Amino acid sequence: WNQPRPLVEKRSRRRLTHHLCHAAAPAPASQSSNKKHRVVFLGTPEVAATVLQRLLTAARQPDSQFEVSRVVSQPGKPKGRGNKSVPVPTPVELEAQGAGMVSGEQIWCPASAKDPAFLEALRQLQPDLCITAAYGNILPQAFLDIPALGTLNIHPSLLPKYRGAAPVQRALCDGVTETGVSVAYTVLKCDAGPILAQQKVDVDPDIQAPELLQDLFAKGATLLLEALPRVLEGQGPQLSSPQDEQQATHAAKLTREEAHLDFSRPALSLHNTVRGFAGWPGTSASFVLRDKNTGSLEAMSIKVVRTRALDSDIGLYKHLQSEAGPHSASEPVSGQQGMPVMWDPDTGDMLVPCQGVGSVLRVCVVQPPTKKAIAARDFRNGLRQKEVCLAS
Repeated sequence: WNQPRPLVEKRSRRRLTHHLCHAAAPAPASQSSNKKHRVVFLGTPEVAATVLQRLLTAARQPDSQFEVSRVVSQPGKPKGRGNKSVPVPTPVELEAQGAGMVSGEQIWCPASAKDPAFLEALRQLQPDLCITAAYGNILPQAFLDIPALGTLNIHPSLLPKYRGAAPVQRALCDGVTETGVSVAYTVLKCDAGPILAQQKVDVDPDIQAPELLQDLFAKGATLLLEALPRVLEGQGPQLSSPQDEQQATHAAKLTREEAHLDFSRPALSLHNTVRGFAGWPGTSASFVLRDKNTGSLEAMSIKVVRTRALDSDIGLYKHLQSEAGPHSASEPVSGQQGMPVMWDPDTGDMLVPCQGVGSVLRVCVVQPPTKKAIAARDFRNGLRQKEVCLAS
């Protein structure tokens, strides 16, 4: 970490105590030289990097009214098994670097948006507008008071529905058929500010969280750019509508404890969980492998990567089970335990009985322990003389 630079000439002896990325912020450039509105972008993951790319492209246009003066992201985290003392930049920081911005100068990575040195640097910059997209840090009132035109956030839900940390994931877990994206002003209360723009989106029954997130943030970037000229003219508050607090719902952060699949639940509910938890933390399920020759049993937990829930699979499962005859696995002890998994003869997908064959979950892609994700048919081919049954 480098020592920070002075903010202004008169404070040449006064140093920022907090490291902003790899160094501290330099003195802000004069706005009078180009008379463009200063915009500060805050974001962290890949979906936010896509939004930043769109903003940077728009800012480079000859008739652009704004410039992206600074980019703010969370500090990079060590990854891999190598030198863990070296942080890996976030996708947003990498996107900004690729656009010629310099870490520690135009790119800031404070550990907290509440850091006094970060807030002072932002005040010195005097931004007109701040834009956030999946930044991941709570913005204090001291931050919100700085930009003259406020702070806009791209939130991937139809606010006031699914406020909070995991709106797309929770919406998919709930099995919604329609969602959307909102561009709203940020206030101190989480995702509760006036809505500037919204777009509804139909939800494909098999789409997963990473795919839907990417689509919603892309649409959100378009909404933002369409509204930006009027926002920079100061019309944003008049164009915005307050949220209906009576309709607000909360989208809590996902936990690993929720990620285990319980096959006593309906197949559609499990399918929606797999969709919502795709990426992180993913979903897993417990099975028992029975050796057909020796009868020995082996417990196995595998990650369930991609599924489907089709009504027609109930009949297919029962047909395959009747053709197989009395299965050689031990009889069910209670509920689901010991029930056999069937395999679609055409696709090789796993057909997992749920609710005592009240429904069937079609498992298309799995990830065995210590291995990469593979098609279910390839997983079966590796089992040789073993059959798969439900562990519980």
